[in-house]
Amino acid sequence: MALHPYDLYDVRSLLSEEERAVQDTVARFTDERVIPIIGDAFDEARFPRELVGEIAELGLLGSTLPEQYGGGGLNSVSYGLICQELERGDSGIRSFVSVQSSLCMYPIFAYGTEEQKQRWLPDMAAGKVIGCFGLTEPHGGSDPANMKTVAKRDGDDWLLTGSKMWITNGNLADIAIVWARTDDGIQGFVVEKGMPGFAAQEIKHKMSLRASVTSSLFLDNVRVPEANRLPNVKGLKGPLGCLTQARYGITWGPIGAAIACLDEALGYSKERILFDRPLAANQAVQLRLAEMARKITSAQLLSLQLGRLKDAGKMAPTQVSLAKWNNCRMAIDIARDCRDLLGGAGITTEHAAIRHALNLESVITYEGTETVHQLVVGRELTGINAF
Repeated sequence: MALHPYDLYDVRSLLSEEERAVQDTVARFTDERVIPIIGDAFDEARFPRELVGEIAELGLLGSTLPEQYGGGGLNSVSYGLICQELERGDSGIRSFVSVQSSLCMYPIFAYGTEEQKQRWLPDMAAGKVIGCFGLTEPHGGSDPANMKTVAKRDGDDWLLTGSKMWITNGNLADIAIVWARTDDGIQGFVVEKGMPGFAAQEIKHKMSLRASVTSSLFLDNVRVPEANRLPNVKGLKGPLGCLTQARYGITWGPIGAAIACLDEALGYSKERILFDRPLAANQAVQLRLAEMARKITSAQLLSLQLGRLKDAGKMAPTQVSLAKWNNCRMAIDIARDCRDLLGGAGITTEHAAIRHALNLESVITYEGTETVHQLVVGRELTGINAF
């Protein structure tokens, strides 16, 4: 029996029936609703907001949170498969879901009060309230401890001043989870759209994640009530805990992008005739395609084991760093090589490879650059912090 070209180790057989059903549902959505429009959306630098309602109806926002808060109660592997299938369409769609679920809904669930959970999570799961995550600042993306945004007590309220940079969903968002330095350590606040002194400015001229909204956030003495402070965490472990959740999903997403590129390159190499034979009949081409399949298989097994560890409560941040580093590097290398195999056709967004290659330039950078994750693994091996 022939092996599946994108699943040479039959990883799908290791999934539960529910996990396979989740993957199939999201794959159908990606095939039918995302792929037909995403090339044009990328060209137009437009996030396809018309898909948000459908994404919510499928239960993809906060999918791992308890049902009492609007979540789906899914396990971590199912969430990973959601990320994989969405990014097979486009990194921008997966980024939207990752930010809403892991960076906005998760901190409210993990660090918020019961009143905060009831107030925001059900509407966020339904796509009625969109969130963004305000951690990165203009002067130091890889060094969150160098945070300049501050929050000062003023009676029963807080006054927030500072700025944030490279914020996915910023101009779409109804609320922002903003991390700020206080006299009692770094704390998180839910800043609402329309609060005086709070503004978002969309970042233009992007050559990556063009089908995603990226913004700067500005806070000028924004008055935030105590009821909007996330009280159950202090220090960097709050935002870093959120980033671990998001990075986990990102280990899966690039697998989808790589599969999309391999699928396109395989089809093209079989149909493209050069020197009286298909491109795929050349040994050099087959070696490159085989190398892509090898890398995808390794990444699939890495993320699946990571998901099983996460569901067992045994996942360590270093393991997330290893998978994020490996899988993003895998995907960007495959996307670039597929673009090359497509020849001149590969430079247009009528084909997926160049779009995925450009998007992955962001994915390999955000939630910790490749170098940061290499140093995390190096620190684990040596016991020496080289940051």
